[in-house]
Amino acid sequence: MITKILYYILILPISLLPYSLLYFFSDFLFLIMYRLIGYRKIVVFTNLKNSFSIKSDEELNAIMVNFFSHLCDIIMESVKGFTISEKELRKRLVIKNPELSNYFADKGQSIIFVGGHYNNWELCAQAFAMYSNHECIGIYKPLSNKFINDKIYTSRSKFGLNLVSMKQTKKSFEDSGKPKAIVFGSDQNPSNPKRAHWVDFLNQDTAVLFGVEKYSKEYNFPVVFVSISKVKRGYYQVEYSLITDKPTEQPHGKITEDFTKKLEEDIINQPQYWLWSHKRWKHKR
Repeated sequence: MITKILYYILILPISLLPYSLLYFFSDFLFLIMYRLIGYRKIVVFTNLKNSFSIKSDEELNAIMVNFFSHLCDIIMESVKGFTISEKELRKRLVIKNPELSNYFADKGQSIIFVGGHYNNWELCAQAFAMYSNHECIGIYKPLSNKFINDKIYTSRSKFGLNLVSMKQTKKSFEDSGKPKAIVFGSDQNPSNPKRAHWVDFLNQDTAVLFGVEKYSKEYNFPVVFVSISKVKRGYYQVEYSLITDKPTEQPHGKITEDFTKKLEEDIINQPQYWLWSHKRWKHKR
């Protein structure tokens, strides 16, 4: 009940504000989250230190400040997602080369999109179907709070993205007569490290979810990596790159290693835009 009240008297009214005022709230949230509370600062700094051991503490602290500033922007931009229009979304997120994925759609071939929690992944998820000739399906983990889960589901899917629970992933690959683009986030911490594939990622032994490679080979779906860059505050650009169009011919682990390397390159290039506050390295080999 409290969540419902907060949504209607706080979150929804804020969502209707222009971006200039949203970023005022973002700056205020930054002061609370970073300066006052110090939300997960130890986790963030430890992750950065382990990933960039050659950088000085001063450099790492600068990245951390920029990360928290960006995180607050992402939170407010996600709130805006509840009421954003298609016209505004197209202005805020542009996919440079949708023809890469549409080439497969026009041949009647389904694909897998894979990316990470980098830059504004929520905005990207909302926009996939607008730029695609595929039926777009996002794999997600439902929230325990049913009201908020329903609101986020509606927000993510209002421009055509279909959402499927992680527990029903296999079902989403079943033939429906129309080519599909199945969207995976690749950088979550696996719940079962014994079923993960281990790679060197950001100078650390890292367990990576194996689902993308497993399903791409099982159903012979080409794999396309989704790279999101930040043009300026509130504006993003997406570029697709082909990991493989012949998944069944790839050696074991290569697909997983290739898309993980792509994500790593983006993070090394602009580290402040990755989600450093999650506990990515809880498991050991």
